[in-house]
Amino acid sequence: MKIVSFSGIDGAGKSTQICALEDWLRSTGLTTKTLTFWDDIVVAARFRESVSHLAFKGDKGIGSPEKPLERRDKNVTSLPVVAARFFLYLADAINLSRKVSEVRKSSFDVVIFDRYIYDELANLPQNRRLVRAFIWLALKLVPKPDVAYFIDADPEAARARKPEYPLEFLRSNRDAYLTLAQFSGDITVIEPTGIDAAKVRVREAFLRARDSEESLRPELCDETAK
Repeated sequence: MKIVSFSGIDGAGKSTQICALEDWLRSTGLTTKTLTFWDDIVVAARFRESVSHLAFKGDKGIGSPEKPLERRDKNVTSLPVVAARFFLYLADAINLSRKVSEVRKSSFDVVIFDRYIYDELANLPQNRRLVRAFIWLALKLVPKPDVAYFIDADPEAARARKPEYPLEFLRSNRDAYLTLAQFSGDITVIEPTGIDAAKVRVREAFLRARDSEESLRPELCDETAK
């Protein structure tokens, strides 16, 4: 059983890489399951979404080039909001730990998380000492994936694909992910590149992270050349 996570700023191309990895794994005969952090992990997700919308008056939904949005939720970093996030993110971390323990007992060969605790921690203002202490605690509490990806992207290009948040926030959010990757030491950064090149790097990182030859089938090694 392998636990894989994908993280990154909105519009980075996570969904594309998740689908590509799933297809590749299934082509080798492995069974996979994908969980989305918001739907499967976040505690009281719908309630939190409603409260956030009422409090911050941002747009709802998913932005597209044809229908840009101006969302206000994770890009709000006032002191009361950050304090509330400590409690909410801690609850999510506990629930995530429970879920990882649960899926490790399942029959799937690979379980992929579309976003992980890293995506919440990247929303916090990391220049504050208390925030850094909380991040350290959260990273200690939550099980580390066997492979954790940060799909890096140019903020301007990402916003053009998925216009939801101000460019300034996307830049600071990207910096926060890169800082987390360095702090954690266990996050594989897929640098901005073409889609096909990124797919190859994702596969290579997955193979490097194999715990043993018994957990994956030999034909995987041949598939990286395709």
